[in-house]
Amino acid sequence: MPIQLEEEIFGLAVNPFTKSPEMVRRYTLSNSKGMSVSVIQLGAIIQSVRLPDAYQKVDDVCLGFEDIASYLATKSSYIGGTLGRVANRVANGEYEVNDVKVKVTKNFKNKYQLHGGFVGFDSVIWEVVQKSEEGVVFRHMSPHNHEGYPGNLACLITYQLDEENRLWVRFEATTDRPTMVNISNHAYFNLAGHGAGAKALAEHTVEIAANHIVETDGDQIPTGQLVNVDDTVYDLRLPVLLGDRLRQFEERPIKGFDNCFVVNDGQLQKSVTKVAKIVHPASCRVLEVWTNQPGMQFYTANNLPDEMNGEAPIIGKDCTHYIKHGSFCVETEKFPDAMNHPDFPSIRLEAGEKYRHEALYWFKVEESWKCCCNDPA
Repeated sequence: MPIQLEEEIFGLAVNPFTKSPEMVRRYTLSNSKGMSVSVIQLGAIIQSVRLPDAYQKVDDVCLGFEDIASYLATKSSYIGGTLGRVANRVANGEYEVNDVKVKVTKNFKNKYQLHGGFVGFDSVIWEVVQKSEEGVVFRHMSPHNHEGYPGNLACLITYQLDEENRLWVRFEATTDRPTMVNISNHAYFNLAGHGAGAKALAEHTVEIAANHIVETDGDQIPTGQLVNVDDTVYDLRLPVLLGDRLRQFEERPIKGFDNCFVVNDGQLQKSVTKVAKIVHPASCRVLEVWTNQPGMQFYTANNLPDEMNGEAPIIGKDCTHYIKHGSFCVETEKFPDAMNHPDFPSIRLEAGEKYRHEALYWFKVEESWKCCCNDPA
């Protein structure tokens, strides 16, 4: 049976460029294995990822909302959204090209730019240029000088689901003058279910094929150095239990993982390779992350509300609570603030060149975990 595509109205949102309300549609791709992926035009957001576990219980493992208002109210968490033009941080909201300083917007405490600025790619309504069993293709034309970046940037995002439970995400971009591009996605996952919370996240094991991380300062701005992970909490080259590792952050300024891991030997690859594997043993669900990018930001939702200490949770789908350490992000990318560090892989895009970024989220069920885990039902 081929991949099925369903299209439906999701809601109304105001276009940040025209200031007019526009209809936002949701597109759901489904395969014969019981897996489905929903994406919406607002922010080209991954709104839902549903799949069975080893006991044929179907859960949504991706955090999200059922209405536009909730996405707007939680914009600072970037739940499911596309990050761009430049994902992650830009120090002091500026960089230099040929001794000419380019100033971009500073949307984080007026100190630096985060995830593309005030109106990043997560906030725009993407045009749909293709919708079929072959996938959904979104397009956005980012105008010259938007959020400070030069060049008219034409962007495409392709979401494709196959019968092997692989979700392919392809980012492409072209420009009419030199600019900076480093696009990513900020989907939050919990393989026990999107609302399973911190207890279930602690049961996950994580493995990341990285010998180094990008060193950052107290504001999480890169210093320009790469740090070897040997004998540190960041050594995830062999599977570790996430709950055990998170406890080692309790006395640290940043209470969990929010680091760019250097994968693929820090080089852009011609094709995707496996860089991470996350497992939830109780459900036997597995997520493998494959990419052609040199970096992957691993984030454990440290900045979501701390419900244990009295903060009000974010209310997600099915009235579930989204909280601190209740989910994780695996954001494939080039390194943060790369335009200010000449030794980092370049994020400069010239006119006539094409930016290509591939990410593959491969969802599996490894029934071998059944032998050591009880049926969660």
